[in-house]
Amino acid sequence: MNQPTRLILHYSSKVYISLHRLFVTFLALTILCWGINPEVTLAQTQTAPPPQRVLQPSKSQTPPAPSSIQPYLDRVIKELTEFRLDNGMKFIVLERHQAPVVSFVTYADVGGVDEPDGKTGVAHFLEHLAFKGTTRIGTKDYKAEKPLLERLERLDTQIQAAKANGKQDEVARLQTEFKQVEAQAAKLVKQNEIGQIVEQAGGVGLNATTTSEATRYFYSFPANKVELWMSLESDRFLNPVFREFYKEKDVILEERRMRVENSPIGLMLEKFIDAAYKVHPYRRPVIGYDQDIRNLEPKDVQKFFDSYYVPSNLAIAIVGDVNPAEVKKLAQIYFGRFRAKTKAVEQLPVEPAQKQTREVTLELPSQPWYLEGYHRPAVTHPDNAVYEIIGSLLSDGRTSRLYKSLVEQQRLALNAQGLSGFPGDKYPNLMLFYALTAPGHTVDELAVALRKEIDSLKNQPVAASELQRVKTQARASLLRTLDSNMGMAQQLLEYEVKTGSWRNLFKQLDEIAAVTPADVQRVAKATFTPENRTIGKLLSKQG
Repeated sequence: MNQPTRLILHYSSKVYISLHRLFVTFLALTILCWGINPEVTLAQTQTAPPPQRVLQPSKSQTPPAPSSIQPYLDRVIKELTEFRLDNGMKFIVLERHQAPVVSFVTYADVGGVDEPDGKTGVAHFLEHLAFKGTTRIGTKDYKAEKPLLERLERLDTQIQAAKANGKQDEVARLQTEFKQVEAQAAKLVKQNEIGQIVEQAGGVGLNATTTSEATRYFYSFPANKVELWMSLESDRFLNPVFREFYKEKDVILEERRMRVENSPIGLMLEKFIDAAYKVHPYRRPVIGYDQDIRNLEPKDVQKFFDSYYVPSNLAIAIVGDVNPAEVKKLAQIYFGRFRAKTKAVEQLPVEPAQKQTREVTLELPSQPWYLEGYHRPAVTHPDNAVYEIIGSLLSDGRTSRLYKSLVEQQRLALNAQGLSGFPGDKYPNLMLFYALTAPGHTVDELAVALRKEIDSLKNQPVAASELQRVKTQARASLLRTLDSNMGMAQQLLEYEVKTGSWRNLFKQLDEIAAVTPADVQRVAKATFTPENRTIGKLLSKQG
């Protein structure tokens, strides 16, 4: 190998590593702060409508293709059991006896959009605290621990009042006492006892996620541990104890500093979404604003929990080597203990139609990024499948138009991607496109090139072969997701809660199969207009 070739390969390798790190940062930011996954595929619907509303076909759709997923759906229907407890809690149980394992997902229909003004981040904070234990788990002596936790809360209130009144000596005295009481309480904590119990019983994947619209708790167990899961999961939502509250607040504040304040692309995202939305709570990051997080108190989390973690607002999917009759019996024993309550209902403000292009420019120590977003309707809109197709055509992977044009052919960008449904899709949302500029090029060049690809969808019908490729990818992606117990459990709940029926998980593919080139062109013309556009430019700060 000659020297120039070695240099080229060395440079390419370094660029790839740098690019990979940047995109890992970008994805982590989006997941944590905005509660969604940018690698959206056509098979993933993330949000939803009022109960029992079924997705409708788009205006110009033809009948579903012969390759319908109906046979797969028929098998699922045969093996699936669903029931609702008297208190309103919904269960979906799918038998899969190929291996002696079971996956469990608890889905709380609440997320960042449901938070009161000034309390952003409380949904995410609650998710963290749900791993701290209960009156029985995570404590050596709850009877002794409880008064210490109550005393900490009173001391914190007194500290804040003393700070507001400028009484520095009083603040110092109270903070000293606070640390002493906190140390006493810490001695009574059994760290990560839930995790230890799960691990010792053979459980894997214990985790949770909070998005703009939902909070999910999940893990898997051997098939003979179903009753242990019932006991653990019911207890943590029936008798939760939000211990180590103030330590966890520091953890979350550090997460925000790392992923937003100290991250140029994190700051860009926060400014961009704030420009794109004026009144709808999509404009707020799921992790919360710094000052809101600092001001949160245990009573705020408790009130949020009491309002939204009620049986009628919780749904559970259990997929694997189980007996549905036994599951129902155990569910009635353990989750039947929950008292029926009415879910809090908040009327969210409706985002007004955008009338002109909005633009945000930041100059920070960063490689230049370009973002461009367009408002689109919610997941329940008749054209939802068309929007998913458009998103995939333009920006789903290396075969997409943006990647092939901006990265491979023109070499204006190191990468170019996008997603349909940012930061969620339960309500009208954004189609977001973003690209990282290649050395020697500018964000303005990216803007022109991106716009050219978007205009081509408006002006020229998409080729039948290209459209079919996207549809095939959608089908394959869904089937890969559903191949695992956890993937199936999560998707069943997404569609059950957000569209009113888990059956819409399978209907979505038939709707995608029915999308025509005329549908794509019609929706592209209506959506990709200057007045519907929001632009974000992250420029490299010199010096």
